[in-house]
Amino acid sequence: PMRPADQGGRERYLDAALSVLVDRGVPGLTVRGVAEAAGASTLSVYARFGGRAGLLDALYERTFDSLRELLEGLPPSSQDGVADLLHLALEYRHFARESPTRYALMFERPVPGFDPDPALRSAVLRTTFTLFIARVQRVCAPGADARSAAYRLWTAMHGLVGAELMMASRRPLPDWFIPPTEEANEQMYRDGVTAMMAGLDLRNR
Repeated sequence: PMRPADQGGRERYLDAALSVLVDRGVPGLTVRGVAEAAGASTLSVYARFGGRAGLLDALYERTFDSLRELLEGLPPSSQDGVADLLHLALEYRHFARESPTRYALMFERPVPGFDPDPALRSAVLRTTFTLFIARVQRVCAPGADARSAAYRLWTAMHGLVGAELMMASRRPLPDWFIPPTEEANEQMYRDGVTAMMAGLDLRNR
């Protein structure tokens, strides 16, 4: 285990890396760029992470920590499990919209040649989505596979917000399915998630 001072130093570099990712995008995500943002030398980054690949793995883990912390910070479960699940879905959309670059690092391949360590990917996905599955479990039919239902609901959430982010990154189309406004996109997302929940028979019982 790392000493507290070492852990604190590592966190400082990861905070710097996340800031670089959000502010400058993938092109700025270099060892030098992170070192400058942390007010340190490139050698110190290499010493802690072994290079850019190790830094990217650590940053990948940090992005999922952010999502996990969001899910852990949701209000306690209420008697209305459907409303709780919809609230989670809306917070997930907000998380994705807050930093599309961070979201892309988590679920796409924006950094050429970067493929997170498989064991790390498995660990962060399992840890993060256990919280999501628990919310789905509350509104599943008795005996239903909550893990499968959660996956299908997440793919709907991910698809809707992914399409929204893609369209937002380009010039608006006058004849697109919905107007290019926050209100229209949120309503489409809300309706899509609600329809998927109904189709999966996720309801209060």
